[in-house]
Formats: sequence, structure tokens, C-alpha cells
Amino acid sequence: MGWRAVRWPQGVDALLACGLAAVGVLQGLDDATGRWRPFDLTAVLLTALATLPTAVRRRAPVAVLLVCCSFWIGQIALGYSPVVTTYGPLLALFTVAATQPRWLAVCSCALGSGIWIVSGLATHFASPAGVVLTGLAVPAVVGMVGDGAKQLALANARLARDREERARRAVTAERLRIARELHDVVAHHMSVVSVQAGLARYVLRADPATAETALSTVLTTSAEALDEMRRVLALLRAGEGDDPAADDPAPGLPGILALAQRVRAAGVPVEVEVAGEPRPLPSGMDLCVHRIVQESLTNVLKHAAPATASITLRYGDAELTATVRDDGARAPAAAAGGRTGQGLIGMRERALLYGGTLAAAPRPGGGFEVRLVLPLPAAPAREEGDDPAA
Repeated sequence: MGWRAVRWPQGVDALLACGLAAVGVLQGLDDATGRWRPFDLTAVLLTALATLPTAVRRRAPVAVLLVCCSFWIGQIALGYSPVVTTYGPLLALFTVAATQPRWLAVCSCALGSGIWIVSGLATHFASPAGVVLTGLAVPAVVGMVGDGAKQLALANARLARDREERARRAVTAERLRIARELHDVVAHHMSVVSVQAGLARYVLRADPATAETALSTVLTTSAEALDEMRRVLALLRAGEGDDPAADDPAPGLPGILALAQRVRAAGVPVEVEVAGEPRPLPSGMDLCVHRIVQESLTNVLKHAAPATASITLRYGDAELTATVRDDGARAPAAAAGGRTGQGLIGMRERALLYGGTLAAAPRPGGGFEVRLVLPLPAAPAREEGDDPAA
């Protein structure tokens, strides 16, 4: 895991390399001490060759360091100022320390210190003590900064993995909770099937019409139960957890009015609007709508109170839209992260389970909105001769 620029790293590196090369050349041309060989075209070329390779330092950091140090040594050997060519090797040294194993970074620091000390002592650039101290300190500091950047990148990667693992566990836990609720729904269907099958058997000869009605109920209920069972099997990914709420009875869509009343009693006025022609839904879909509305109102109580809320249930020809809005103000922490945790994950899992979608976002005029869209099952075809009033 290496150090990387945030955006366009190749372009940033190219600009940085050109800038450092230009600084080195200008510094060499501005040298008026007379201690070094005049900064001619050869010196300009060596300075550029010792700096420009850092444009590809991320692709081959060790090779770039060796190339930069080679031209740095060549410039020193020819008698040019050794200072103007240090920028490229030091940047390459930082990259090695930030991307490579620590032992290789230590070796690179030793190489930089060796070149610095030997060239300083050979050219009598400063006092021996100053040369040794500077030669040891500068590469060591650059290497430590690079190693710190690498450790920070590794820590960020670990945090990202931890976040992904927590999100995965939250999804798994929510799927298990939903599966346990659907288990109750399927158990209810099986009870209905058992009772209706017993009734059909009991009146099969005495009352064929009642027996036929009971068998029709058995067929419809068993088909619905099979659909729910398939969803349960799709959700079961891990072992069950201890969640007392999963044992609560499935309240279904009619319980939304009672839910709104409970929220009103808690201090949040709630209005309920039903548009279109309501139709009976499968028990699992009823439960999905109820739980999402319940979670949305719970978030209003937690993050937005005092506020007012509204629930809109809109029945279309092919889909049901359930919308929960509120006008409450939220703290920055709640607005930024309060809606993106396990609750929202669970609501989206429920919607996806029935082929629906869920959107949750702040409203332009203030407040928050949760919108659930579920495809409605096709209405059963009416058989010829059925009494509409039956």
C-alpha cells in the first residue's frame, strides 16, 4: 500500500519534477560564490537528469532513486555545486520510504547520507562536523516523513476495511431479523392452509361450494407462502442473532394508523394521507411498508423533534408509494451520518427484497423525506360466475 496523491498523481508528479528542476537550474545560475565550476550547459543537463526522473517515481521508486543519485554523483565529481541537485534525490528518497519496506528505506537513507557526507568532505563545503551532521540528519528526516506517510495510508486502509466489515455485519444482522419476521408470516400462512384444508375435507360431500372456496383459499395462501419462503431462504446468510424485536407480531399496513397515533402521543404531530384505491397486499409486503414507516418516524423522534411529520400512501395501478416527510431541523452530525447507518441499510434491504426502491434525503425547504416505492402484485383474475359481492 503506497502513498498516493489525491487526484491525478502522474500529472502532479510531472509538474513537481519540472518545478524542482527549474529551481535547481536557477539556483545554480545564481551562484556567485566562485567556489564551484561555472554552471554551464553540462551542469543544466545533469541537474535536469537528476530531477526529472521523479515524474515517474510512483512506478519505480527504487530505480528513480538510483538514477537521480547517479547524476547527482556525476555532477559532484565534475566540480559543480552539489546543493542544486539534491531536490530530486531527496524526493525520490521520500517516495521509497513511503512505498517500500522499511529495510529498503533505511538502505536508501544510508545511500543518501553516504553521498552527502563523502561529497561534503571531499569538496570542503563546510566543517567536517557540520557535513556529517547534515548528511545524517537530512536523509533521516526525509525518510521518517515518508515512513509516517506510509503508516498513515495503512491506517486509513484499515479504517476503510473496518467500515466495510461493520456495514457488512449490519446488512447480515438486518437480513436475519427480516428473515425471522418473514418466518412468522409463513407460519401464519401455513396455519391458514391447515385450517382451510381441514374445512374442505369436512364439508367436501355435504357442501361442495364451501369446500371449493376453502380449497381456493388454500391455493392462494400456499402460493403466497411459497413466495415468502423463497425470500427467507435468500436472506439466510448466517446464524441467527438475539433480537427480541424480531419476535413481535407482524403489524402489516393497517397498523400504520395505530403507529401514527403512538408517535402523536410521543409529541410529534403526524398526518396520514391515503391516495388511490387501497388494495390488500401480501403479509410480507405489508410488514415491509410498516417497518419502513416505523423506522422513518423513529428517526424523526430521535433526530428532528420538535417537528411535524406526514405519511402519504399512494396506490397506483402497478406500484405503491409510501412517503414520510418531516420539517424538523437536525444537528450536523445527525444530518450527515444519522441516516446512513444500520437503520437506512435495513430499510433498503427490505425494499430490495420486494423489488422496490428507497430514497432518503434532506428536503430543499428543510426537514427530511423517505420515499418507498414497491411494485404491486397483479390482482387475481376473477373467474367466470364469481359473485362480485361475495
